[in-house]
This record gives sequence, C-alpha cells and structure tokens, in this order.
Amino acid sequence: MPWREKLKNNISTVEQLKKHIDLSTKERKKIQKIIEKHPMSISQYYMSLIQEKGSYDHDPIKRMIVPQIEELNLEGSYDPSGEEQNTKMPGLQHKYVQTALILATNKCAAYCRHCFRKRLVGLPSEEILRRLNDAIRYIDKHKEINNVLISGGDPFILPTVVIKKLLEKLSVIDHLNFIRFGTRVPVVFPERILEDIEFVDILKENSHKKRRIYVVTQFNHPREITEKSTAAVSRLIESGIIVNNQTVLLKGVNDDSEILSELLNKLVSIGANPYYVFQCRPVKRVKYRFQVPLYRGYFIVEEAKKGLNGRSKRFRYVMSHRTGKIEILGIIDDSFIFKYHQAKNPKNLGRIFTRRVSKTAGWLDDLDSR
Repeated sequence: MPWREKLKNNISTVEQLKKHIDLSTKERKKIQKIIEKHPMSISQYYMSLIQEKGSYDHDPIKRMIVPQIEELNLEGSYDPSGEEQNTKMPGLQHKYVQTALILATNKCAAYCRHCFRKRLVGLPSEEILRRLNDAIRYIDKHKEINNVLISGGDPFILPTVVIKKLLEKLSVIDHLNFIRFGTRVPVVFPERILEDIEFVDILKENSHKKRRIYVVTQFNHPREITEKSTAAVSRLIESGIIVNNQTVLLKGVNDDSEILSELLNKLVSIGANPYYVFQCRPVKRVKYRFQVPLYRGYFIVEEAKKGLNGRSKRFRYVMSHRTGKIEILGIIDDSFIFKYHQAKNPKNLGRIFTRRVSKTAGWLDDLDSR
C-alpha cells in the first residue's frame, strides 16, 4: 500500500481508538471533548509500539500520542516562544539573524500530544505558507540568512513534488549554506522514507549537488528506536543526509536519567546525533501534563550524562524562550546559571545570566531575577 494510502488509515476517532485501547464510556467522552479542540491522529505503525493497552497512560508511547484528560488544563500559552512576533508573512518567520523558518504545512503523520505548535497543527490556520515565491524573495533579499528550516506541521508528509519544488527554489539562493527539515516522520511513520525511493533520491541529489540537507528529528524514548525507524535513519544517512535529534524532556516519558541516557546512547548507535534536549514549553494543554520543573530537569540531564560517551553528550539542555535559545548551564548555591545560545537580539548572544533557584518553576518567566 502506498504511504499516502497508509496515512488514510490513521486512528483519528474515538471509535477507532477503542479498538486498540481499553476505554470506559467516561474516558471516551472526555477524549472526544479534547479532540474536538485538538485533533487526534495516530499512525498504525506508531500505535503498534504501545504496549500498555489499559486506560492509564503509564506507557510512554501512549502518553505522547493518545489524548488524556490532563489536556483540558489551560495553564500556559499557545505561543510561549513568541513566534507571532517573528512572522514576516504567513508561513515565514525570521527570529534569529541567520535563520529563516518556513511553516510548510499544518499536518503531521501523527499528532503528538506535547506539540508546541498545538495552536495550528491539524487545525485551520493562517500561519502556514501560502505564497512560496514571496518567501523566496524575502530570503533572497536578506543576505544575512545562511540557512532555512522547513517545519510545520511535518514537511515530510507533503507530496514529493512539493518538496522538490521547495528545494529547487531554495537551492538557487547563493547565500544559503544549508537547508534543514524538522520532521518526526522517521519516528512515527518511517514508511514514508522506506517506501518512496523518488523522495529519498530528491533529497540525495540536492544534498550532494546543491545545498547540504540536514534532517532534524525527535526521538524521545528508547522504544521509538525500532528496526523500521533505524532503517529510515540509515536510508537518510546513506543518501548523504546528516541526521540530528532534538529530544524534549517530558514528564512520564523520559524524565528519568537512566531512560534518557539509554535513549541518547542508542541515538548515537543509529547515527542520529543528539543535538538538543529541550525543556518542554509551557503550552496550553501541554504544560500541566508534560513539563518537568527546571530544577529537576537539570539534575536528570546531569545524572544521565554520567552514562554517556563523548559523542552522546554533545547536546545542550535548552529552552526555546521568546528572547532566544537559552542553555541551562548549571546551579551554583541558590542560582540557576543560564547562557544565550541563540538570541533574538544579537547583543545577547553568549550572555551569561542568573536567576534565583525555584524547585517548581518550569520556565524562565517563572523565575525571580537576582
């Protein structure tokens, strides 16, 4: 069955879900209430990774993909990283001087419940790219931009012809050094990569002859590293694509130093370079369910590093704040030590600063200045 046909078999209704997971009548009603606000979509492949079929979400895979009552909690913001402030036109953001971000679609192969773009994924949105040529002209005009990140949604579920057109348009811009795709397809729907030879060939051709292509994916738990997902990563690497991984620290999923250490070591073993461990953003319907306090997160990460080798601990533990990408460097006495790894204001690049330690705060805005 072609990969696009397989996506049509995604689990998107409560009636379909209850064939896979035991749900009470009360739970079905609550899940229905949630998916009316934020749709559910689970690929058959990813559903097959769930081991715990009961109503509780102790299973880490289930927790990431199946709606639960905690999503009714509205604590947080739908845009904690300030994406609206950096939007130059629908579907194009320019926050960091050297990077342009294209939101190519509002669809994904599966809808993660911890998604930081919950405001638009699977929903009608005015934030998605509408006029590619306008975005190309903006990027071409701004010579300081040396790379483009194509995200969404998940751009890897776009038709191959659309991805080809995107790459053709971007590859002729002389001042671009590389192009990145942000995708969870290798994790939740590896069939897209394994079964579409033309798609991989297009990536290979562009990466070798035009602009280097990077794939930034998101493995969050060791059980996501399967024979199929490993094969998908290998297919990309064999085609000359560099694969980096950005893990999100998630309560009930990987907020355990041994699990995190196992994940990062396994990523290196399959060729996916650990790049960032992200502090979960305080997104509405996500924060309450998934965010780990910064204090606890720091010690989880540091303890995990004890089981890592040089390659698997090259990542940075960061939060993607509206002012920039902030690295959590350490704790001294009663102070968090932070550093701007990226900054919206270039004057902040590399700046080290402190905040008073809180054992419950999950975001910079929740911390008191010294």
